[in-house]
Parts: sequence; C-alpha cells; structure tokens
Amino acid sequence: MVNKTDYIASLAKGLSVIEAFRAESPRLSIAEVAETTGLDRATARRCLLTLHELGYAAYDGKFFTLTPRVLRLGMGALAALPLAQIVQPWLDQLSDRIGQSVSVSIRDETEIVYLARAAQRKVMSIGLMPGSRLPAHCTSMGRVLLAALPEPEARALIERSDLSPRTSFSLTAPEEIMARLAAVRRDGHALIFQEVELSLCSLAVPLYSSNGRVVAALNTGVAVSEGVRERLLGDYLPALLAVQDGLRRVLS
Repeated sequence: MVNKTDYIASLAKGLSVIEAFRAESPRLSIAEVAETTGLDRATARRCLLTLHELGYAAYDGKFFTLTPRVLRLGMGALAALPLAQIVQPWLDQLSDRIGQSVSVSIRDETEIVYLARAAQRKVMSIGLMPGSRLPAHCTSMGRVLLAALPEPEARALIERSDLSPRTSFSLTAPEEIMARLAAVRRDGHALIFQEVELSLCSLAVPLYSSNGRVVAALNTGVAVSEGVRERLLGDYLPALLAVQDGLRRVLS
C-alpha cells in the first residue's frame, strides 16, 4: 500500500477519466464521464479541460474525444514488451499465409488487451490495434485466457464481469460461460460465433511459454458464411497451432 503522502489523487482522477473512453463510447460529455468514473461533475470537467489543453482530448463544446496524442501514454510501453516484439513477425507471416487478420492479446482482469496485430481486410466495425480492449468472457482470446486459470479464479472473474449482451447470441449466464471454458480446456481452442459482434466469428488458441505456462492468446476472425466452422477448424486452426508450436520454443 502506497503511503498517503506518496499518492497523488489528482493524477489518479485524471487517469480514470482517460480510461472512461472506450471503443463503444469514444465521445463523452462531462456528465457521462462523471457518471462513469464516479467523480463529481466539477472534477470531471477540470480533468477533461486539462486533457484538452494538453492536446490529449478534443472538445466540440459538448463532447470530448481522445486524440492520437494519448497513444503516447501506452504505445511505448506496449511496444517495449518483449512478447510483442517476439510475436509480431510470426503474426505478419501467419496473416499473409491465411489471408486474415490475426492478433495476440493478454488478460487484464476482466478484459483482454491487444498486444500485437497483423491486419488484412476489416471484419469488425470496431477498429482494433495494440492497446484495444474487449471483454474477456465473450471473446475467443478471452475464453482461452480464462480457461487457463484455476476454475474458482475464472468463475470469480466472470461473476465480476459486465455480462450485458453485445448481440442476441451473447452468453449472459455465468454457468453457460463456465461450461464453454470447460470445452476450451478440453479442445485446446475457443470458437466464438457472433457473441461480440453480429456476422463475426473468431478462433483462438493459447500461447505457451517454454515451461508450459499460458502467457497470451492468438486468434483470427472471419465473417459469417456458409461452412465457416469447417473452414475455421479445417484451414485456420492448423495454421494457428503451427504458430503456437513455434512460439513455445522461443517464449520464456
């Protein structure tokens, strides 16, 4: 625990304001930021106007949006992670081989954080890049990472998650999600059909270190079409498993 004299409350409030902006809520008013962060309106307003003054946020008189400058706060740290540097050339080669976008992510509590990505044509309405976040419980990479945890720990994270449905296909009952995690442990991969976004299917496998520990997840996503399950398992799964095997020898 940090000593009170070493804790800067205003910095903590400013960071919480930045974290209020998500892919699903890129434009926020002062009232919305206050509601999301739990700050009073006056504090939220001061934080937002400070971010605007420093070039980290744009303001149209009603709504605030983050500017690309905010990427300076995270992109350098992400790029400096050894894992991101190691997997990127593997992702580039895999994406060229299968003709689809591929990504690697890690888990941060109830969310996944994209660590590296090689993009082809866009299949999601949300633009994804290193640093993007999505819920763990309803994503293929998230389920792979949750399945690697002891069952009580995975259950606790799911019960802490916001299980609001993103589509009509989303699972919202913890027991249903736990059953899917059991299937992931059995099969060694996770398949998601339209739970994150309509018309999107994705396949993920765990990435292991040389000592057998799950350190990240690897996935690809495709648009829904006839025979998509067979194509994912027959064509793409072997390619993902080949990268999984190759990286197991180099990840410490």
